[in-house]
Amino acid sequence: MKGNAGSLRQFISACRGARSLIVLLVMSAAPVVGQNPTDTPSNLAQGTKIYAQRCAGCHGADSRGTDNAPGLAGNRRLRDRTVQELRDLISKGVPRSGMPAFDLPAQELDALAALVRSLNAPSAENTVRGNSAAGEQFFFGRGQCVTCHMISGNGEPIGPDLSNVGREMTADEIQAKLLDPSARISPGYDLLTVQLHDGSTIRGFARNRSNFDIRLQDPKGQFHLIREGQISAVTEEKRSIMPPVKAGPEKLRDLIAYLGKQTDVRLGVRAGTLSASSVEGIGFVRISNPGPGDWLTYNGKLSGNRYSELTQINATNVNQLALKWVFSVPLWKSLLPDTNYFVENMRYFGLEATPIVADGIMYVTGPNAAFALDALTGREIWVYSRPRTRELVGDAALGTNRGVAVLGDKVFMVTDNAHLIALNRTTGHVMWEVVMPEESQHYGSTVAPLVVKDMVIAGVSGGDWGIRGFVAAYKASTGEPVWRFWTIPGKGEPGYETWKGKEPTFGGGSTWLTGSYDPETDTLYWSTGNPFPDSDDRDRPGDNLYTNCILALNPGTGKLKWYYQFTPHDVHDWDATEPAVLVDTRYRGQDRKLLLHADRNGFFYVLDRKDGQILLAKKFIQRLTWASGVAPNGRPETLPENGVTCPQAATNWNATKMREPEEELGKKYLRALDIETGNIVWETPQIGPIDGKRNAGVLATAGRILFYGDPSGDVVALDERNGKALWHFPTNGVNKASPMTYMVSGKQFVALAAGPNILCFGLP
Repeated sequence: MKGNAGSLRQFISACRGARSLIVLLVMSAAPVVGQNPTDTPSNLAQGTKIYAQRCAGCHGADSRGTDNAPGLAGNRRLRDRTVQELRDLISKGVPRSGMPAFDLPAQELDALAALVRSLNAPSAENTVRGNSAAGEQFFFGRGQCVTCHMISGNGEPIGPDLSNVGREMTADEIQAKLLDPSARISPGYDLLTVQLHDGSTIRGFARNRSNFDIRLQDPKGQFHLIREGQISAVTEEKRSIMPPVKAGPEKLRDLIAYLGKQTDVRLGVRAGTLSASSVEGIGFVRISNPGPGDWLTYNGKLSGNRYSELTQINATNVNQLALKWVFSVPLWKSLLPDTNYFVENMRYFGLEATPIVADGIMYVTGPNAAFALDALTGREIWVYSRPRTRELVGDAALGTNRGVAVLGDKVFMVTDNAHLIALNRTTGHVMWEVVMPEESQHYGSTVAPLVVKDMVIAGVSGGDWGIRGFVAAYKASTGEPVWRFWTIPGKGEPGYETWKGKEPTFGGGSTWLTGSYDPETDTLYWSTGNPFPDSDDRDRPGDNLYTNCILALNPGTGKLKWYYQFTPHDVHDWDATEPAVLVDTRYRGQDRKLLLHADRNGFFYVLDRKDGQILLAKKFIQRLTWASGVAPNGRPETLPENGVTCPQAATNWNATKMREPEEELGKKYLRALDIETGNIVWETPQIGPIDGKRNAGVLATAGRILFYGDPSGDVVALDERNGKALWHFPTNGVNKASPMTYMVSGKQFVALAAGPNILCFGLP
């Protein structure tokens, strides 16, 4: 697991005197650190003797290095090497660097390699002397370490997170840092005092700095973007804000022993903040009533309606939009699973995340990674990433991830293997992590979580490969499970009778699209995917509940209020995982609470969301062969199979995006529908490639503009009244994501993912 850019990996490197300390403490058996459990005392003693005879002349008697050769103690380039790799390096030499090969007996090679390994092994791999329990008491008590640092979600995010310090530092590096924090300050924690032209002063850590701006994190954890033109003077303090630890030798050993055991947040950890965090959190009241410039959830609003009240960018000036910044998400393709499915689909790779912006910080995701960016400049503040999981299937195997949720001081995301994690919003470090599936199946996860009250809710992918689908809620503060709704009922549960064949152990019903929430009725709406197998229905006669459904759930308990199944007994892979847009409006002469849904089966639906009553079901494609309509009872009126089924997929998960099936090869359309009649108001043909799932979503604003990404790779702005193009920008990337808009420093911006990049546009 790889930590964020502000993690202790940088903090560690601040220990200039660590090399000499390591040699002294290991080779003289000092009381801080003992031997690595795999290295016997005799091995180390023999290795020390051989080193003095053969290596000290170049690498130094103290292993700190000379003008002729680098140091071998505290050498980060050697830290991740195994004893066998070090043995090979010694025996073969490094000819290009002038190091000869050493033709030594096997026993001597083993001893020398073990010694070098012991000089670089992190503290978690060594026996660190001291009472770790007493060290924990000191950390959270008299030592007051917790007032600046966090471990497993407990503490304050002012300084580096120490949850993984045992893997990142040797015991001697920890000691050096505790005794002399200012010996070397690593990037991200340079302490600056910035004087502004207006007379004010800001002091904090330079989390990101360029020739043109500084992003400071103040001692309270708040971020400040300072432009070059605002700055009168910058003072580099060249010292750590952390004072040297005041403790006797025994307490110091105890503290090092405790820190040396920290190896990241464990699965299922129940982490809370011990003290009231100084970092201002984002409350649910604000999330449920976002300001015009906020974009705090995947869809911008809990209603799922991607409509923004911002008007600064409008039909009169949209043609002046210009690219403001680009952030490229590192894909690390060489580390991804090399399967036929992966190779085929990565030809059309495009990020599917929608950015979230809160208090001037943008949060975006990539394959198993999350990034915090300055929303004004796109500069990275922190990154959290972890290795991809092998042996996954479907979109999870491609690294697909649709974004994050935020609440309080946390950012929530799913991993490719269906873990749900909470990251600290200031540092990007893990605060808790839970495994969502209860058993091993073809589970993955690609969904952007949804926050409702004090819970974070997420679903799973893998329905095309065989899973028992579910959506689940967890306490946002601790990760503790609250409820789970199974989309494939168990024996004796309602809906089980709709599976007439084999036991539906792997019945599908994935839940990979973010739901919607109505606070007035306190109802959560979540859509479900197709049954498994998707086309071979011989073993699953019946309606196959709750696949292809919209579920209305009690968000506090997960209990079902009502459901509607769009395609009973689906055999065409027509997931109902399209947006559930909640609208309060006057409909056919009555004030109604509506749910709008354009389904992959080719029908556009208007439901009364209080009880699921069908108010309208009308086809929105011209050639629909599988059903003549939808009966008053809500069931489709199916037609006999005639050898050709249309649509293949009339729409998909992207925000209110609709596309024409292959009645004309290569044709897609963006369509505006009248919700009272279902009639097409206008349509815009989408010219471009049809392969690679190039289905991008739509954003509407009060500026009377629609933004979306077209199949050719352009970002387009349309007049909402007639669909006429007002502006476009060629990204030359694959558009699969939905745009969003936000306001920072009094300016409106539009951002979206295109290919492997996050692009941001604004007015001059």
